Amino acid sequence: MARRTRKAPPRKAAPKRKAKSKFGLKKMFRNWNWQRLFKMGLVLGFWGGVVLVIAIAALSFGLPNINKAVDMEQRPSVIMRDINGVEFARLGDIQGEILKVGEMSPHLVNAVIAIEDRRFYKHLGVDPFGLARAIWVNIRGSGLSQGGSTITQQLAKNLFLSPERTFTRKIKEALLALYLERRYSKNEILAAYLNRAYFGAGAYGVDSAARVYFNSSARRLNLEQSAMLAGLLKGPSRYSPMNDPKLTMQRTRTVLMAMVDAGYLRPGAEKMQITPFAKRDYNVGGSYDLRYYADWIMSQVESYTGNSTQDLLIDTTLDPKIQLSASQKLRDIITKDGPKLNAHQAALVTMQPNGAVVAMVGGRDYGESQYNRATQSLRQPGSSFKPFIYLAALEAGYTPQTQVLDAPVKIGKYKPENYDGKYRGTVTLQDAVANSLNTVAVRTLQDVGISKVKSIAQRMGITEDLTSDLSLALGASDVHVLSMVSAYATLANRGLASEPYGIKMIRTPKGNILYQRKPVPMAAVLSANAVANMNKMLQAVIVYGTGQRAMIDRPAAGKTGTSSNYRDAWFLGYTSDYVTGVWVGNDDNSQMKRVTGGMIPARIWHDVMLSAESGLPIRPLPTASSIEPVILPPGAPSQQVPVMDQQESGGNMFDRLLDNIIGDHGQPAPASGPIQWDN
Repeated sequence: MARRTRKAPPRKAAPKRKAKSKFGLKKMFRNWNWQRLFKMGLVLGFWGGVVLVIAIAALSFGLPNINKAVDMEQRPSVIMRDINGVEFARLGDIQGEILKVGEMSPHLVNAVIAIEDRRFYKHLGVDPFGLARAIWVNIRGSGLSQGGSTITQQLAKNLFLSPERTFTRKIKEALLALYLERRYSKNEILAAYLNRAYFGAGAYGVDSAARVYFNSSARRLNLEQSAMLAGLLKGPSRYSPMNDPKLTMQRTRTVLMAMVDAGYLRPGAEKMQITPFAKRDYNVGGSYDLRYYADWIMSQVESYTGNSTQDLLIDTTLDPKIQLSASQKLRDIITKDGPKLNAHQAALVTMQPNGAVVAMVGGRDYGESQYNRATQSLRQPGSSFKPFIYLAALEAGYTPQTQVLDAPVKIGKYKPENYDGKYRGTVTLQDAVANSLNTVAVRTLQDVGISKVKSIAQRMGITEDLTSDLSLALGASDVHVLSMVSAYATLANRGLASEPYGIKMIRTPKGNILYQRKPVPMAAVLSANAVANMNKMLQAVIVYGTGQRAMIDRPAAGKTGTSSNYRDAWFLGYTSDYVTGVWVGNDDNSQMKRVTGGMIPARIWHDVMLSAESGLPIRPLPTASSIEPVILPPGAPSQQVPVMDQQESGGNMFDRLLDNIIGDHGQPAPASGPIQWDN
């Protein structure tokens, strides 16, 4: 028997040895000439230090003299002048004392340090630890958002530097802060900061702010008041109780949380009850009829000059004749007719077609409320938004005489109706605009497309977010009065973009110009043909449509607007000289008693524009002379509807007159989103 040979197990392959690198790390380190590298490091460090010293010296050479920087003998003032060069407002010099830190309320000092510069009494003017802490807190998003600049740096910036954001300026700011810390005590620096800081409402300095907001000295501020004022330092306009009381309360709560976190208050103190700031009566002083305009100008100054401590002279576009008349006429009509119709507030803006704002009224009474409803309040425009839809239609080939269908329409759950519940069948586009027919507006929007209409509105100056559903046809998106007036000004400006502005020049008393508005070419955002036809259709609104109460002694065009459940009523219109927009409603968004845009707003517009146009020659609307004039349709009234008060004429008669002649509303549709209907 043959003998089997046992197979030998396969040999394991020997692991491959890594080839030794010719340039291995050990060999590389051995080959380094450490002595030579050390010498090179010393040379580079020396010359780097020399360059740094030279750079700092060069920057230091250009720094201002700080020897008397902190000393305060008077606070800066802002003087505003109207189009005639006459002073109409002087802000910043409201009576207030220059206080030392020891004279201020301890609550105020603690609140400011807690929210602005936690390590103020420990750093040397620049605080790397505070900067790192601010970055960490902001990353965590704990609600105690902080900045990295110290109070000393902020004082240096406010006293000496321009508002530009550059690396060079930050270095100068740090150097000045170090110099200030060497020259002055901590309390002197803090006092200088608080006596110069702007707290909004024209108040420079903490004592002025205390008198404006609380009719009290800064010596006697309580904890809650101190926290509010400390919160204003981050954004005087944004956090002002005059503008947004709810946001003010949130900011005050944030300051209290910072005080607890810093150890100035016991845990739980941040939960203290805060009195709603909206209920307070602010001691603003000055001419109330001019203050809404002045506050609007003041809110823009810092964007042009930075937080300047120099006295400023501001030339504005204010026309005092129009401003005082507008304020008085708005107040008279709202005071007389508002209570019986549950309409308690109104706002108005008048501008020239080129965007120069000549008058602004932010509410019925500045003494009661400094909240500017013309620039800060977002309200639904109702049918005053419809011109954007019809402009898109005109650009798509429609004309004022295009036949359109006024009949019931239902798109999904959306079922808009006309105010009187009646449908007129085939009508012209012009008549649909004049009588503010909702069904036609919705059908037209569906035809031309929502994106096209939004594009038109944005081109004309509407910057607010707009809805992307069919409720856009009836004004479901919130807008500002100023934005709407600016958009309508495009029509009065021959289709050229019209950006609102109020500041012409800012300079110091010595004549140093800090800002000057320069003429800029205005872009054409609408075709001349579309403007001409839109002017014609909006003239029809006043001649025989929903806006007859706005008729004045010259060619004028306009549009009424009323939101669902009579929460907002608008009239926007223009002549060749001026564009004016009026809003009427309530701050709490409550319903008015069947107030439409053709009622109180049209009456206010009529009175204000009649006064503004007094003495001016009668001129046609831009491009209107090139097309046929507006002709009254058969059966339309041949003259202006007499202005009648509900209480004088009787409710039933008034309602019948409104239905027969104005009749510009539709009923709320059972849709999912907020539905605007008509006027």
